[in-house]
Amino acid sequence: MAGDIKKVHPNDIVCYKVGAFVQTFGKDAYIISYIFGYNLKETKETIPTCGFPKRAIPKICARLEQNKINYIMIDTRNNYEVDEKNDNKNLNRYNEVLEKSKKYIKIKNRMKKIEETLLKESEDENTIKIIRKIEEIIYENRKI
Repeated sequence: MAGDIKKVHPNDIVCYKVGAFVQTFGKDAYIISYIFGYNLKETKETIPTCGFPKRAIPKICARLEQNKINYIMIDTRNNYEVDEKNDNKNLNRYNEVLEKSKKYIKIKNRMKKIEETLLKESEDENTIKIIRKIEEIIYENRKI
């Protein structure tokens, strides 16, 4: 069912109301995570997913409209009926924001792996030197 809905709305963020939360999947999850800073997770089938509480729907819709990104809200308890919809027609920026989202998530994941490695090795003298060097580079760039 969900895959069929996405096929009909390939350039819309499809949000599924499930209980007290709203879930997005695949590419849509990347965009929601990027714009709102929500955590990106994976299903058992390794499909990216990102969720938020139903009380955040007005904020989510407002920001998506502000960014000119089409979306639909699907109520899973009501036979997958469309609850809300926003269509920017040819002004839709879904694909543009998706590309930015992918780059952002990729860099964020790389940084997370680096952080985990540095924390594991935080007692090692070489790691401490690396951290100091990173700090020097960061603070030097801020002066510019």
